[in-house]
Amino acid sequence: MRHDEIYMRIASVLDGEDDWVAAMATVACELHNAFAHYHWTGFYRTTSPGILKIGPYQGGHGCLAIAFENGICGAAARTGRTQNVPNVHDRPEHIACSSTTNSEIVVPIKNSEGNVVAVLDVDSDDLAAFSDEDVLLLERVCQYLELRYHA
Repeated sequence: MRHDEIYMRIASVLDGEDDWVAAMATVACELHNAFAHYHWTGFYRTTSPGILKIGPYQGGHGCLAIAFENGICGAAARTGRTQNVPNVHDRPEHIACSSTTNSEIVVPIKNSEGNVVAVLDVDSDDLAAFSDEDVLLLERVCQYLELRYHA
């Protein structure tokens, strides 16, 4: 139920907003403050072929740039599929932007041609922090962003 409420709040706040950066900043803020286990919440944007750059986020410093070949964010961008990683230490390609991160979920955002234009990245200091409801919420938010800003 709480996840549905958060989605509806995000959709309500973004109603009428046409700026992509403002939307990303709002989503990062709303998600980060809604859940205690979301320790880093933000976006990486595709700024050139195969490169993600930091976008709006909440939490400590993030990596400034990530190649599609590296990390969980890169895997989501490269494959175009959600990455839900209960223990980042089990993934050799994981990039430790924060030494406290133990689990991570990354959802790609695509344009109408199917190209990844950004990823939504949520990190937690807890192991296996993300539920199926978290996955569904983040995918739903990213679908909303795709339709609204990249259709």
